[in-house]
Amino acid sequence: MAGLITFILALLPIATVFVLLVVLAKSAKFSMLVAYLVTAATALLIWGTELNKVLGATVNGAVTAVSLLYIVFGAILMLYTLEESGGIRSIRAGFTSISPDRRVQAIIIAWLFGSLIEGASGFGTPAAIAAPLLVAIGFPAMAAVMVTLIIQSTPVSFGAVGTPILVGVRTGLADQQIVEATIAPMAFGDYLLEIAVKVATIHGLIGFLIPLILVGMLTRFFGANRSFAEGFRIWKFALFAGLAFTVPYYLIAATLGPEFPSLLGGIVGLMIVVPAAKRGFLIPRESFDFPPRRDWNDNWVGKLDDLEDHNAHKPVMPLVKAWAPYVFVVALLVSSPARSRRSRHGSPRPR
Repeated sequence: MAGLITFILALLPIATVFVLLVVLAKSAKFSMLVAYLVTAATALLIWGTELNKVLGATVNGAVTAVSLLYIVFGAILMLYTLEESGGIRSIRAGFTSISPDRRVQAIIIAWLFGSLIEGASGFGTPAAIAAPLLVAIGFPAMAAVMVTLIIQSTPVSFGAVGTPILVGVRTGLADQQIVEATIAPMAFGDYLLEIAVKVATIHGLIGFLIPLILVGMLTRFFGANRSFAEGFRIWKFALFAGLAFTVPYYLIAATLGPEFPSLLGGIVGLMIVVPAAKRGFLIPRESFDFPPRRDWNDNWVGKLDDLEDHNAHKPVMPLVKAWAPYVFVVALLVSSPARSRRSRHGSPRPR
């Protein structure tokens, strides 16, 4: 009985968020404030946590929130700059030339480009960068957020150039006598590689289905017919796109280690899927689009949705120049985590 009460008390902060957000439909601002107060109260009164630790955790949370806010600020600033300069108009035209089908666009931007961004930086940046891009090319804001969060699964274990394994697993297992005794005579670096291969295997066996789940959810909740079947009609292309990422993802994990599966898997996937989509490979003739904007539910709409309505008079920027800021961002994301990780933890794969 005591164990059950402890479990309920430990679950209380999460349950508070669920009840307020989902059941009572309160605002996130109000719900998270109440959840914080509940968490702090249970930490102090139930678990006996020292006040200075609670205050320290509060400051740490505030700093983390600010860091996430400036990531989102940078992504939206870049988006509006591209919109005013005509870059978004060029990017939209580029995707339309690949395929006007919204299911295909979601797979390319959310699944492949989002996985690339996850592999380069992690920490929620795929949603911060890919979601506004989807909104800019005509997706409802809620649909853009949904699909970019759905892909936060397969690529995450190798996000930020392998940080979850190279930093997370190493921090928990390195220099532990019981671990060294268990894996002997294997070196710890080889053990990390073995972990990476097993993780990639599990993700590879399931992850290739993510694009299919993504398009099914997209058409079910944001299509005019509210139908899973509309999304599943593109199942051949969705599975093809899933395998185009997960196969190189696994091979890279098995050969190069945990640094690059998501990053290079996303790049290879884009190189395979984009030309195939442009040729209509495995794409049904019936294209899917969202209902007219006037028929959208109010809760679909975000503040970025009006971008599409103001681009007709904008100049047309060359497509290469329009994509250059995103290429530059990816290059910075690739280099920064690798440098910081190596400076803190040394060589990523000791032998």
